[in-house]
Amino acid sequence: MGRTVGSKALKRSTFLGFMVFCVFGVLLLRILMLQTCSFEKYQTKVINQMTTESAVPANRGKIFDRNGNVLATNVTTYRLFISPSSISSAQEESGENYSDLVAKGLSVLVEDVEYDNVYKQATEYTQYLDRTIARKVSEAKADEIREFIAEYSLEQMVFLEAQSTRYYPGGDMAAHVLGFTSSDGDGLYGLELQYDKYLSGVDGYYIKARDSYGNVMPFEYASYINAIDGYDLTTTIDSTVQSFLEEELAATVEKHNVTNRACGIVMDVNTGAILAMATSSPFDLNDPWQLDENSATRLENLKNEGYDEQSDEYNDLSRELLTTMWSNKAVTESYIPGSTFKIITSSMALEEKVVSMTESVNCPGHKTLFGHTIHCHETKGHGSLSFAQGLQQSCNVWFMTLGERIGVERYQDYVEIFGYKEKTGIDLPGEGNSIFAADMTELDLAIYAFGQNFTVTPMQQICAVASVANGGELLTPYLVEKISDNAGNVIYAHETEQKRETISKATCETISKILEEGVSGDGGAKTAYVAGYRVAAKTGTSEKKERECPKCGSTGMPQTIDDTVMYVCNICKYTAEADDFPVSEKYICSTVAYAPADDPEIAVLIMVDEPTRGSLYGSTVAAPYVRNVLKNAMPYLGVEARYTPEELENMRVRVASYKSRSVEAAIESISEAGLRYKVIGDGEYVTSQLPAAGEYVEEVSGTIVLYAGAKIEDNVTVPDLSGMVAATANQALINLNLNVRIEGADSYLSGTGYKVVAQSVAPGEKVAAGTVITLTFAKSSS
Repeated sequence: MGRTVGSKALKRSTFLGFMVFCVFGVLLLRILMLQTCSFEKYQTKVINQMTTESAVPANRGKIFDRNGNVLATNVTTYRLFISPSSISSAQEESGENYSDLVAKGLSVLVEDVEYDNVYKQATEYTQYLDRTIARKVSEAKADEIREFIAEYSLEQMVFLEAQSTRYYPGGDMAAHVLGFTSSDGDGLYGLELQYDKYLSGVDGYYIKARDSYGNVMPFEYASYINAIDGYDLTTTIDSTVQSFLEEELAATVEKHNVTNRACGIVMDVNTGAILAMATSSPFDLNDPWQLDENSATRLENLKNEGYDEQSDEYNDLSRELLTTMWSNKAVTESYIPGSTFKIITSSMALEEKVVSMTESVNCPGHKTLFGHTIHCHETKGHGSLSFAQGLQQSCNVWFMTLGERIGVERYQDYVEIFGYKEKTGIDLPGEGNSIFAADMTELDLAIYAFGQNFTVTPMQQICAVASVANGGELLTPYLVEKISDNAGNVIYAHETEQKRETISKATCETISKILEEGVSGDGGAKTAYVAGYRVAAKTGTSEKKERECPKCGSTGMPQTIDDTVMYVCNICKYTAEADDFPVSEKYICSTVAYAPADDPEIAVLIMVDEPTRGSLYGSTVAAPYVRNVLKNAMPYLGVEARYTPEELENMRVRVASYKSRSVEAAIESISEAGLRYKVIGDGEYVTSQLPAAGEYVEEVSGTIVLYAGAKIEDNVTVPDLSGMVAATANQALINLNLNVRIEGADSYLSGTGYKVVAQSVAPGEKVAAGTVITLTFAKSSS
């Protein structure tokens, strides 16, 4: 008789079978979910383990000046990286210490690459296929690394990836306008930041397949997505005019020992285009993190005070100095405009018809208003002055009188009309704004009328003055003329933007005439005079008082501590009573000008913050340098110069005797006379000169050749200049270090209408450098 299965055993078997079924059911369900719901997730994980994705950076768009000269471009450099995973696998297979080999080789070949860092990357990050060792490796250095890779068969361990690196051919030219990029190619300052989305483009990708050992698999397993290059910018900057401006800023900063930088702007008054903009803290755009000499000295002084390089105070000052060095003073900072604002107050008064050209005001040297005596800069008084003389002589009493007549409400209206209550809208980041009293009183107005006790930005000031120059149109200033792709297709083209009308054309013409007569006559701005051009200009000088930290030289600010007013340094946090923070009286000297006054083309503004040497007035610290910018820029831009007979005669400089002087002293004397020089020989003293003492040369092009131990030799061949327009002939002689004497033309720099009909030395003859060649010009019959 067969055995029967008991009910309990049957139940256990059934339960066990059910449990097995459930387990397999769960596993099957899990597999189903992996194959359906979570398929993409795990597929991505597998692909990520099998592939590496390398970005293919887009070429950043180039930046050009208005003439097509490259201001910012890209050069090919290399990213050096290693594959720790591949190095580890190779070491396990061969037993060779590739980590040490790679670390030694790369630390020897590449500057600033340290053995310890490479070795750590190779041994402690073995799960990674890509660890960057260095960026911006040059082509020459990359060739050396390739040789190292080939010599030791490191093709799967050490890699070079071509990259596009930003490069600025001009170095520090227009640094504050252009700005710079980060190591990743993102715009950080200036136009690079403002137009980053246009310049940057869209990166592509190169996806490589790798096997389980990290080795690159055949090409069919790779894919490539093209990068889209960034757009190019064509700016309004003219590199030549920019150089003129930067040279003059450097000159005034050096001569007057300027401690808080200077800045300048050259603007087309009819379009708002910025032809040049500069700040006197130039830095190399290819190495923007390097402090300039003055900033580095301040940082070193703080260190000498006992502050460690790792201290918060040291790092705070370092950051402040970098930020200050990079900042565009012409746009981001405001200043007290001083008497340059009298152009605007005069315009208000004429437009409102509260003054006539025939009336006079007596200036005793002061004016008492609301119980306060306010002095004129001419403390002895100007005496009786007409309205025109009041503007030309910059009489504060006259302008306090105008302020009373205009009134607070109307004055505030004009401040807004001229654009001082808003940012100019220039296409640069970080633009600053003006600071006026929230509730202006009549006493405030008396002082505001002559340009004191409020601040505006240099950009606001030149825009307001440009509206007087161009007939009453307030324009939006701009720096980018057009944006185009690398095929030349224009994506954007700027159109002149008029914000509003400020004053009538008649008022503009009257103000321009008064200013020009002051420059060409005996006004306060006569040092801005340029022969051959009618220049309208106004100078300004303002005073500011600050408490200076005795430790680091930064500004101290008042702060109440335990019911006592103390001063705390913004940077090093040195804290002391007011007596320990000496009050320093500092000056701001500025000049704004435009020319030609009767048909204006360009305006120039130079502002010098805290000059400390020499006569500290706008007429000495700023106006001569504005003059030099105009003197060079106007003929370069093709603006015709027309000389009076008196101007032509005055422009002929009589050559002094430099023989037996030291070369250094002779150069200084020649420069002061406004002439050029060339030294031949390496002696310490001048042994001969050309032209000889007593001869005359043209101020605009005269070159004195100093012979220091060398003999005068007739080794310059005189060219045939007949038929040339004046400017071309003049430049031809200048290029040969010869001097020109002009006869028969009153507008020879313009090159318009006059041609050479005779020359004092025949073509082909040889003369010595420095010889004067007399050219006779006549009006062409055409």
